[in-house]
Amino acid sequence: MLNQFLPFLAVTPPLAYGVISLACARSWFGRRRPAPGCTPAVTILKPVKGVDAGSLENFASFCRQEYPAPVQVVFACAGADDPVIPVIRRLMADFPAADIELVVDGAIHGPNYKVSNLINAFPRAKHDLIIVCDSDIRVSPDFLREVAAPFADPQVGLVTSLYRSPGVRGAATALEAMGFTVEMVPNVMVALKLEGLSFALGAAMTVRRGALAAIGGFPALVDYLADDYQLGNKIHRAGWRLELSDCFVESVMHREDLAAVLSRQLRWCRTMRVSRPGGYLGSGITQPFPMACLALILSGFSAAGWGAALLLYLVRALVVLLFSRRFIGDGIFPRWLWLLPLRDAFAFATWALSFAGDRVRWRGHLFRLLPGGKIVEL
Repeated sequence: MLNQFLPFLAVTPPLAYGVISLACARSWFGRRRPAPGCTPAVTILKPVKGVDAGSLENFASFCRQEYPAPVQVVFACAGADDPVIPVIRRLMADFPAADIELVVDGAIHGPNYKVSNLINAFPRAKHDLIIVCDSDIRVSPDFLREVAAPFADPQVGLVTSLYRSPGVRGAATALEAMGFTVEMVPNVMVALKLEGLSFALGAAMTVRRGALAAIGGFPALVDYLADDYQLGNKIHRAGWRLELSDCFVESVMHREDLAAVLSRQLRWCRTMRVSRPGGYLGSGITQPFPMACLALILSGFSAAGWGAALLLYLVRALVVLLFSRRFIGDGIFPRWLWLLPLRDAFAFATWALSFAGDRVRWRGHLFRLLPGGKIVEL
């Protein structure tokens, strides 16, 4: 009798977590939202290096905003020979009326070269609302209205945005894009419900100049790999409130091989392990793939074990379908649903490997992660 019960007990944590994340998402996305009304002038800082998939269209989406106040876009690049510079020049020609600047400065302020670019460009920022946005991000025309609206409350110091990746190309890219749908967004929904928002997501972050100054500005982030997490967490600990925007931004991915995806996923995992060690370690019991395997092992691969694993993945498939179709709108599922067990196995492998070392590769540079999230270049 016990052998019949143990497999179902093993899959209970990921089953429960999936249902809880769905309930949290329904609560968040189903709430009554105030109409956007606060529209202060904004400066968009874009640190760039190299050309991403659809770079010109990504950049242009920030110049097509339906926004009544002044908008300044400042690109920050470290080298005059960077191939992204002609793309930015083309953008300036396509939008001659837009307030667009390019800062080329190779000054290094610490091991995080992205933050060094931000430090170099920040003196050119004209406005009190600062948006830091990755170069591979594309936004809808209402993006600025949505992220600026919460700043009507003077206690709000930062607004961060969820992201998705529609239109993925190839199975390897789909494995990475699925992570936003089946892990990142559900995890944020649960964290938001249980503890409130105490971190930022790096795709797009909007920060009040006063809140940024309160933590020491961008120099306070230059020694960390997870500058997005640190920016949000430091502003939270400084007494400001963080808000999550309803407006998704799109992370535009190009076709990559599995090795490149694995390297990036492992970097993210090791970064989160040192940034939130307790929560990251505890997240292991909510991983579906190892719990399904444990159910099979405990049952001796009997019918009860297969039944528990099947129940887990039937519920999981329903949860991710609802997230994808109803809340996120990325179009990944049901097309890539057959990859879900492989994505879960991939997620568990990178979670486990994150404990096996402290080195990460980022933009061609090798770093060693220190406790607390700081990095040293090797």
